[in-house]
Amino acid sequence: MAATWIKSLHIGRKNARSSVVADTIDYIKNPHKTDGGHLITSYACDSRVADDEFMMAKREYEFITGRNQGRREVLAHHIRQSFKPGEIDAETANKIGYELALSFTKGNHAFVVATHIDRKHIHNHIIFNSTALSNDKKFKDPIRSGKIIRRISDLLCLQNGLSVIENPQPSKGKNYAEWLGGREPSWQDKLRLKIDEILPNCSAFEDFLAAMKAAGYVINDKRKHITFLAPGQKKPTRLNTLGGDYTEAAIRERIAGLRTVASSGAGGGQIRVSLLIDIQTKIQEGKGEGYERWARLFNLKEASKTLLFLQDSGIDSYDELVKKASSASGGFSKLSKQIKDIDTRLAEITELQKQIGVYSKTRDTYAKYKASGWDNDYYESQRADITLHRAAKKYFDGLKLKKLPKIAELKQEYAALLAEKKKLNAGYREARDNMAALVTAKSNTDKILGFTPDAQEHGETPTKKRSETPDR
Repeated sequence: MAATWIKSLHIGRKNARSSVVADTIDYIKNPHKTDGGHLITSYACDSRVADDEFMMAKREYEFITGRNQGRREVLAHHIRQSFKPGEIDAETANKIGYELALSFTKGNHAFVVATHIDRKHIHNHIIFNSTALSNDKKFKDPIRSGKIIRRISDLLCLQNGLSVIENPQPSKGKNYAEWLGGREPSWQDKLRLKIDEILPNCSAFEDFLAAMKAAGYVINDKRKHITFLAPGQKKPTRLNTLGGDYTEAAIRERIAGLRTVASSGAGGGQIRVSLLIDIQTKIQEGKGEGYERWARLFNLKEASKTLLFLQDSGIDSYDELVKKASSASGGFSKLSKQIKDIDTRLAEITELQKQIGVYSKTRDTYAKYKASGWDNDYYESQRADITLHRAAKKYFDGLKLKKLPKIAELKQEYAALLAEKKKLNAGYREARDNMAALVTAKSNTDKILGFTPDAQEHGETPTKKRSETPDR
């Protein structure tokens, strides 16, 4: 069980720039807390002089970019990770802390990990430099970074056979900004969150604007660039300054189902689950011992991810998992059939419009050919048009049309179907991904618990068999 929080280290009003990081690193390296310094590890820096290295990187950053935020500058970030008493040894805790820092920073920032053993609960302190190793950029603190860190930490704990906190609460004395990651969301962050919240229920850009107005935003769409002003905000935010998936063009594409937004941050979104490997079958196919070791580690990690996925989805019983997986599969199949039927009808309308056009253009030629008494010379001179006219008539006969529909009516039907398809497409990928995740989670759960499929097919309680998943 790892309780985590993160906060940013600022210069502040009273602290000297060079002492902020030095004081914090000196505190976490306290030899009385770290077994004489044996429980200290570092990445891309020497823990003995990490504060100086951090400051040197910042001076290089200022030289390259010319940026200096003064007292508002974030010098480093401090992560604290605590474990359940008696559940972990100090060396393993330090290793997990190192992996947490490496995963969260993606290896782009130097850091120091110190494991404290002076209390009943072993805990890690991680300090990482806000300046990247390249010295030309700084760490961009994502929204809800505390939740992202907790998700990475939970996954690492599960992979190491440790328990996790199912419903974590902010620590006493920590304000909401620290719980989210050292800061309140900016106006731009809040606007992005509100857009993500509202868009799934919008079928047109006008619906989106109306919903944003209903949410309290003042919108100016009379200028070249649309602006949004939230209650309490002094200066409006221009939509296109949000970038990425939040420009006007991107939002229109999202509404039309032409663009999907990926989950944000490492571990910030829903856990992606992969199918467990049938190790015994693979071994029988001639796989070696090296593959078996890799496959068992892979299965252990995916089993952990499956558990986290079930927790995130609020699924606490096997029967509920079965029902949700079945419902998701049925819903996705129905949605797929609807889209396929629309595509078929759109293709039919396109071909019908084409044949009506051909029929109309060649009608006079065919009428003259008929009036000529089916004259061979006239036929040879107009063979192409006559052939096309007959083919069009044969096409209509195949459809058993007694009367040709009007082109205007076909265009109207085509537009209505296309609009319906765009609405369905908006939820297609989400339904597909949700179905795939639930079906995969159920398959993994069956394999983890050793359930046989025969009993499930007959509606009976699953029967356990010997599990092929690795022992923890």
